[in-house]
Amino acid sequence: MFDKVLIANRGEIALRIQRACKELGIATVAVHSTADADAMHVRLADESVCIGPPAAAESYLNIPRLLSACEITGADAVHPGYGFLSENARFAEILEEHQITFIGPTSEHIQVMGDKIEAKETAKKLGIPVVPGSDGAVTSEPEAMKVAKAMGFPVLIKATAGGGGRGMKVAHTAADLGLALSTARAEAKAAFGNDAVYMEKYLTKPRHIEIQVFGDGQGNAIHLGERDCSLQRRHQKIWEEAPSPALNAEAQKEIGDTVAEAMRELNYRGAGTVEFLYEDGEFFFIEMNTRLQVEHPVTEAITGIDLVLEQIRVASGAQLVHRQSDITFSGHAIECRINAENPRTFRPSPGQITYWHPPGGLGVRVDSGVYQGYRIPPYYDSLIGKLIVHGKTRNECLMRLRRALSEFVIDGIETTIPLFNDLILQPDIVNGLYDIHWLEKYLAKS
Repeated sequence: MFDKVLIANRGEIALRIQRACKELGIATVAVHSTADADAMHVRLADESVCIGPPAAAESYLNIPRLLSACEITGADAVHPGYGFLSENARFAEILEEHQITFIGPTSEHIQVMGDKIEAKETAKKLGIPVVPGSDGAVTSEPEAMKVAKAMGFPVLIKATAGGGGRGMKVAHTAADLGLALSTARAEAKAAFGNDAVYMEKYLTKPRHIEIQVFGDGQGNAIHLGERDCSLQRRHQKIWEEAPSPALNAEAQKEIGDTVAEAMRELNYRGAGTVEFLYEDGEFFFIEMNTRLQVEHPVTEAITGIDLVLEQIRVASGAQLVHRQSDITFSGHAIECRINAENPRTFRPSPGQITYWHPPGGLGVRVDSGVYQGYRIPPYYDSLIGKLIVHGKTRNECLMRLRRALSEFVIDGIETTIPLFNDLILQPDIVNGLYDIHWLEKYLAKS
């Protein structure tokens, strides 16, 4: 096991990792920008190192400074959390070159799955169903038109690198294709430094279903069920639940077993998420995230397995202690992402939290790194907390969520809590009848 883990992240995920390390008896190192000097994970860490000014490129994304922090503190492992450098294959390689363990998959798997085209080809070879689309990158409008006509409109143009909805455009007709292609390439170049894009058939009413997988890199791999992440705005998830209200037991088992077998064949190490669009009873692979997901707590709630603790164990060389037959699913869980944003315009709302009262009670969990008096900086993602509720049934879970939201008080800034108070009352949400376009249609009407 490791002696000291450096946490190369900030906010709630840094605190989450820190807690798992402490339960394992591992010392922790918090890194922080000057803007995060008063962050909760910095206060609670065994050691902390300032790695630069507020801009992420000069701090949390600065690999030489992170390496220096490891050397200064003697950290023998790094947990990247999610975002920032969590899916940077070169970062993983550099750490290994310096005899520091990267708590995550191998750099090879990060690289393969980080390129959307290569990931899709790998999925095909592993027997995972994929969305119909181009065989590789599309470089010109005539080529794109040929592919689109073969598939039929509408089509989706996507960046081969990155995610989060950037470099992603829909062409509903042939007349839309040229602008969609040029815009997607420009966005991809600006966001990821790579303007390569590919094309897929655009599904009209799909759900976003993802399968949580875990492997030990020693031939053992399991799945931990699915999460439904269909409530999205601009391809950003805001509400996740497990299990999906759209799947029956047969579909859950079939896709879970397929993915777990693929991970065994790939000899995958650590936590990962295989993401699908699901429509008319069919699954279509879209990508794999080779890291911990923001929404991992809903899986922890229904399985009772600490995913972060297992990441650390496996990275240290231990085998999986769980077999697929050991995994049982209990009840239902929902997560709401609480952002420092206006609940209607989604305009960021940095500033000081003047009052903070999180909910509690049976089946209620709040993952957050903020506190009363904390000043939210304007430089980073607006996520300030996650409200996770668990119940014996989906209906009990929804009722518990309604109660927890009514208790959650945050003053001094705007948050998305009022949006969730509205959503919890909508019949489509209560009945689980929503797809990936539902939220944007709802917001456009309200």
